[in-house]
Amino acid sequence: MEAMEIDSEKNLQRKHSTYNLLDERFEIQKEMYRGQQYSQIYFVRLHMMRTLLYSLVPNWKPHLPVCTVLGLEKDKECIVVGTLYKHMKLKPCILDEYSKTRSTTPLVKPHNFVHPDDHLVLEDESGRVKLAGMLSPSVYVTGSIVGLHGKETDAGDFLVLDVLEAGLPPQIELPLKSREDKYVVFVSGLRVGSSFSNPLQLQLLVDHITGHLGDEKEQGIAAQIVHVVIAGNSIEVPRGLLNGQNLASKDQSKLSEPIKELDILLTQIAAGLPLDIMPGLDDPANFALPQQPLNRCLFPGSSAYNTFRSCTNPHCFDLDDIRFLGTSGQNIDDLEKYSEAKDKLEFVERTLRWRHLAPTAPNTLGCYPFTDRDPFLIESCPHVYFIGNQDKYDSRLIKVE
Repeated sequence: MEAMEIDSEKNLQRKHSTYNLLDERFEIQKEMYRGQQYSQIYFVRLHMMRTLLYSLVPNWKPHLPVCTVLGLEKDKECIVVGTLYKHMKLKPCILDEYSKTRSTTPLVKPHNFVHPDDHLVLEDESGRVKLAGMLSPSVYVTGSIVGLHGKETDAGDFLVLDVLEAGLPPQIELPLKSREDKYVVFVSGLRVGSSFSNPLQLQLLVDHITGHLGDEKEQGIAAQIVHVVIAGNSIEVPRGLLNGQNLASKDQSKLSEPIKELDILLTQIAAGLPLDIMPGLDDPANFALPQQPLNRCLFPGSSAYNTFRSCTNPHCFDLDDIRFLGTSGQNIDDLEKYSEAKDKLEFVERTLRWRHLAPTAPNTLGCYPFTDRDPFLIESCPHVYFIGNQDKYDSRLIKVE
């Protein structure tokens, strides 16, 4: 697409960049659901991560033998690699809804299910063993793959003395610093149609991005915006209408109105610069990760432009050889329920160091039952890692030691 002229009198030209979409691994195309269970995605994850962790052992503790859970011997120090399972006292169980006797589990804050009595178990194909020692149950979640240095105790537990995580994955080389600044705009949680959605604020955002707002300086900044990413939860429809019943015509318009309003906003952006839209938890898309692109027929106006792209969640792309990877927030929100950290960015950093976008899937986070691959493994470290729909904006620069 040709660069949009923002202001012909001042001769401001929209900058543009080279875009490469990398969502193929998150797309569900030829996969067929044949009643398969989730054990296979765990086996694939363990196989891939164990190969990686084994390759790190010689630089970590080369003098120690590596063994399986079944091969553990009492008081003999070794390294074992496996999948963590966290036994959680307060974890909600769907069977409790059908239990005839009232549950004696104490009431807890709905946003976190961590309890001091939680404990970790390490599992591989040969067996499982309860863990003791330095590994904190509040940090780890079911589905994480780690290497552990320790020994079996008299009680039959594995006493952890040290832990090996995969660490940050290798990163493609950052291109030489450009002589000109370029910006990518990340937006999430627009919730068009909700009671607190302000059409004026949304229009001001669109006008700023498209360069129709502010003085010459502000328009100059807008001209440097080369891409817009909308990271989920773009619309909100009245929940009361989604009850499985046939809708009256007036209710049908209530359902479609927010989508039409969003399309009007997206059309204005797509007319000026490239736009990616990702599905979120509350959008009209599949629930399980990876969420597939929102149907283009929802956006008759904006989808007419070749600058408009409906993308998956998670979403990965390159801009001028800078790698971007991100989600609409479900992976981090779920980590916050089943583990603890001092802030949200610590959860985000953990997913990078564990090399997995969604370690709690499929245990507590819905995902497709893949049989021969785990698309959430992070094989290449992004230059920019973004998470949508969080309580507040925050950022952190991670440097490899």
